[in-house]
Amino acid sequence: MEPSTTAYDDSFRTLLNDCRELIIPVVNAAFCENYTGQEEIIFTPNEHFLNQDGGKEEKRVTDSSFIIVGLDGIRRRYHVECQALPDSSMLMRIFEYDTQIALDDGTVEKNVLTVTFPKSAVLFLRHTKETPDIMIIRMITPGGTTEYTVPVVKVQQFSLADIFEKNLLFFIPFYIFSHENRLPEYESDAAKLKRLTSEYVYIRSKLEDLQKAGTISEFTKSAICAMTSHVLALIAQKYQKVREGVEHIMGGKILEYEAKTIRNEERKKVMAEARAEANAETEERAKDMIRDRMELPLVEKYTHLSMPRIQELARGLGML
Repeated sequence: MEPSTTAYDDSFRTLLNDCRELIIPVVNAAFCENYTGQEEIIFTPNEHFLNQDGGKEEKRVTDSSFIIVGLDGIRRRYHVECQALPDSSMLMRIFEYDTQIALDDGTVEKNVLTVTFPKSAVLFLRHTKETPDIMIIRMITPGGTTEYTVPVVKVQQFSLADIFEKNLLFFIPFYIFSHENRLPEYESDAAKLKRLTSEYVYIRSKLEDLQKAGTISEFTKSAICAMTSHVLALIAQKYQKVREGVEHIMGGKILEYEAKTIRNEERKKVMAEARAEANAETEERAKDMIRDRMELPLVEKYTHLSMPRIQELARGLGML
């Protein structure tokens, strides 16, 4: 099977949607925030439509737009884009997205339009020495000039020590980018390949420890491993030994199915517990009715329990 050409975006959005708690340390790193990880995250629409000439609308899709509700109750809006390569049009797109996000919550009162722009950042999976640490959007308006900064996060600069020390588990699927220039060496040199795979043994071991400690769930661990394999399939598509070596450690494609299975099983368990709790409450209500000597057909009518079960409850109470 050919690797997906959108593997990087897919992995970014999958982790964001399925393991949303992982984005909070990224926000802390990008914007120098101090969130604890206990905050609520609210996703907002990432599709916007821009009016074009002739009345046509053009669709724009942001990588992420979300609100974090702080422990102080304050809601702060963020917008984060993931970019594989530095792109001169990136700032234009960010401003375009920011404007649409601001307009979504814009208010008009007494002929005054108020819009609040999100805090925006871009994650560069690759960077060069010319890649800046921040970008600036400056607006010259009839009322004056204003500007805001867009922090740049260079994912390749984060070592494994940084990732685990700062809880930046979101970056693990993209860690292979720090080795991208040496992939040909790993493919042809078994000793060098072993050094690479030993790093992934360390990653897998650390994830296992975090899961056992209850810091992350089994689902989150499996999702990170699955997305690591997903990214690897594209970036190392020409290097079979590299792919097989890392996928053998991280679990390969099977983990994507495993992750979904774990999530579905967790949901089934929660639903079963909820049903059992609701059924227990219904039976207690039926017992009260029986104690009050309500006719059993009426108990059946109001509780929707089966008559055999109602009769069993009545016998248990010595009322039948």
